Amino acid sequence: MAFTTGRKKIEDKIMDVDVEMQGSLNFKEPVNLRINGKFQGILETKGNLTVGQAAVVIAEITGDNIVVGGRVKGRITAKERLTLLPTAMVEGDIYPAKLNIAEGAILEGRCMMLHDFMNCEELARYLEVDLSSVMEWANSGKAPALKEGNDWKFERKAIDSWIAEGKIGK
Repeated sequence: MAFTTGRKKIEDKIMDVDVEMQGSLNFKEPVNLRINGKFQGILETKGNLTVGQAAVVIAEITGDNIVVGGRVKGRITAKERLTLLPTAMVEGDIYPAKLNIAEGAILEGRCMMLHDFMNCEELARYLEVDLSSVMEWANSGKAPALKEGNDWKFERKAIDSWIAEGKIGK
C-alpha cells in the first residue's frame, strides 16, 4: 500500500541503512527509512522508520510512525504511533501518540503519552526549551496557542506544523 503525500508517494522514497553511521539525520519530507546496521546520534524523520532486528541505535529519535525490532538506547518521540516488536529492546524514555507493545518486547524507561493538547510545561519538554520561551511565544502570539482561563493550551498538530514551517522563535 502506498501512502500519498502531495505529489509523491512515500513508498517511492525508501532508504535502507545497513552500515554503521553516526551524526544527525533530518528528513524534511516523508520517507520509508529502515535501519539494519548501527546508528548513533540524532534522527528526525517524517513518514515511517523501522529499526530492524539486527540494528543497534543510540539516538534521540523523533518521527511519525516508528517500528522497533532491534535495540534502541535513547529517547523516542513518535508523533503518530510507536510499535515495539517482540524482538525490541528499548532503553530510554518514550513519548508516543499511540503505542503498541508486542509480547516479548523489553522497555526499560518511562512512557509519557503525547496528547492532542499540551500545557506550557509539556510543550517546553516536547520542544526541549525553557518554560520562559514557551510563555513568551504564547503571550506574544508567536506560537499557535489557545487561552483557557489563565492557562495556555497548545495543539500538538499545530505546533508540529509551526515547527515544520520554520516559524519557531520568530
